[in-house]
Amino acid sequence: MELAYVCDWEKRPKSTHCPSVPLVSSWSCRNLVAFTTDLKNDDDDTKDVSHMIHIIDTEHPWDVFSINSGHREVISCLEWDQSGSRLLSADGDGRIQCWSMSEHLVNSWESALSSSVDGDPIVALSWLHNGVKLALHVEMSGSTNFGEKFSRVKFSPSLTLFGGKPMEGWLAVTVSGLVTVSLLKPGGALLTASESLCRLRGRVALADIAFTGGGNIVVAATDGSSSSPVQFYKVVVSVVSEKCRIDTELLPSLFLRCTTDPLRRDKYPAVTHLKFLTRENSEQVLLCASNQSGSIVECWSLRKEGLPVNNIFQHRSPVVGEKQPTILKWRILTTTGDLERVSAVALPKLPISISNTDLKVASDTKFCPGLGEDPADPGPVLGPALCLALAFHDGSIQILHRLSLHTMGVFYGAAQRPGDDAAIKRPRTAGPALHFKALQFSWTSLALAGVDGHGKLHMLRVSPSMGQVLDMNTTLRHLLFLLEYCMVTGYDWWDVLLHVQPSMVHNLVEKLHEEYMRQNQALQQVLATRIVAVKASLCKLSTATAARACDFHAKLLLIAISSTLKSLLRPHVLNTPDKSPGDRLTEICAKNTDTGKRQASGRRAGQAASDLNGVCPQILIR
Repeated sequence: MELAYVCDWEKRPKSTHCPSVPLVSSWSCRNLVAFTTDLKNDDDDTKDVSHMIHIIDTEHPWDVFSINSGHREVISCLEWDQSGSRLLSADGDGRIQCWSMSEHLVNSWESALSSSVDGDPIVALSWLHNGVKLALHVEMSGSTNFGEKFSRVKFSPSLTLFGGKPMEGWLAVTVSGLVTVSLLKPGGALLTASESLCRLRGRVALADIAFTGGGNIVVAATDGSSSSPVQFYKVVVSVVSEKCRIDTELLPSLFLRCTTDPLRRDKYPAVTHLKFLTRENSEQVLLCASNQSGSIVECWSLRKEGLPVNNIFQHRSPVVGEKQPTILKWRILTTTGDLERVSAVALPKLPISISNTDLKVASDTKFCPGLGEDPADPGPVLGPALCLALAFHDGSIQILHRLSLHTMGVFYGAAQRPGDDAAIKRPRTAGPALHFKALQFSWTSLALAGVDGHGKLHMLRVSPSMGQVLDMNTTLRHLLFLLEYCMVTGYDWWDVLLHVQPSMVHNLVEKLHEEYMRQNQALQQVLATRIVAVKASLCKLSTATAARACDFHAKLLLIAISSTLKSLLRPHVLNTPDKSPGDRLTEICAKNTDTGKRQASGRRAGQAASDLNGVCPQILIR
């Protein structure tokens, strides 16, 4: 884990920032990072604060697009939708705003929809699930079929319209124990409803939202005290007679292990972080309890266990087909020792399946994006597992193994490395070290963004091998696997390019083309534009292939022109010997491929333009 770049765009003096205010951030599948800061006005006589939302494109971090959100209270939640084009923001006054791109421009945003639960602060926020889930199968990474590497998982949307189309909307949890749902109707109207999580409402200091394969929603909530139980609720959303209906059900709860330990009973009084390990897995949760100077992290899993039967009934002959009664119960997976105080938590978004077979094969192949091999047990039995990142108040970041919570990588940031001689000569600064208040993984877990109290963004590279020394072929296979995943899903691949060396570009382009040509014709047609865009991005990373990048961009332009003209043309009469202008244009574009002897990009563009001019008169005639 190493620093890629640091961005500090704000020109105002640091005294205008509010470093004590909590910050939130969110990373979209388009590699857009949104984060918040609070800025004091220049006039010292006023106490007004502007609640800002900043959006950056990670590929062009020198530009930041700042939005004065108009929220009256501190922004508590930010959430991108599944397409990465809309952003939800919620504040401490119960107001939720939906921001969307204006004319598909990343530097122009407008708020068209909003909902509100007046005076009730929002503590958790999420878009409803659209039912699309694509899993990566590490054991099939050597397969030539994309359908075997990346499979569609059966997953039901949170709410469906007629015909099974998923209904868009969002769900939020308030500090008073309300769950509020806003649904986007096909006509553009907003349908809202609110319901209590349980009959006896109580304060909710922290909450998180997850989804099940059956279309249900699970909410985890705590009042902030480590001695209180962490409650779980099932939420079902439906539309009855043009009205939104919310049904809730209480699920098994848990108590933190540190509260039952005699040595730590009162050591960590507050729960500071509550997260499901993934939004699509409601059976594993991460909890962090803290005091003024330290923290402890626990990982829990929901398991189905057999219900013990009294001895009186154990000798009864079982009925045919009768099964032993079972019960759902939370069991602790692992816990850390005493840590520095945790300031932020980041969980990976890469949907890697973690069955026993997957874990063993992943360990054998050393595939670790968002994964890692346990340093305490490096054998193939345990294998790699999902990792998480913790930011501490001393300015450092640690990446921990998900199963054992052992440290796998450390970034010191503002903190000084242990054993550094400069730390002895450098005078101690007054006050605590500047630390990261918001932390987010990219969608392939190869990059990590942290925002400090002054609104400065730090971008970190996270190695796909988690520090292990790999040969060139293995590294190429890992990067190729992730590039293919981005092509299939349509996600942006900038974070994968962070780890591509100039010497790898030629081999990656050739192997990517080989794998693409092995797919069936229908899939090739779907991915035709995406693979050209990926090749263009790769070729820009090396001076030896920079000319080919121009060729690929010219090809993308011709493909765009061809698609536009085809959409405007009428279909030609069948059984006619003459080809239609659209077919001629397709034939011309097909001649300008990257195979064979490559011409200069200027000559090729000129030839393509002359061919295109020969087609235009026929288009005008038709």
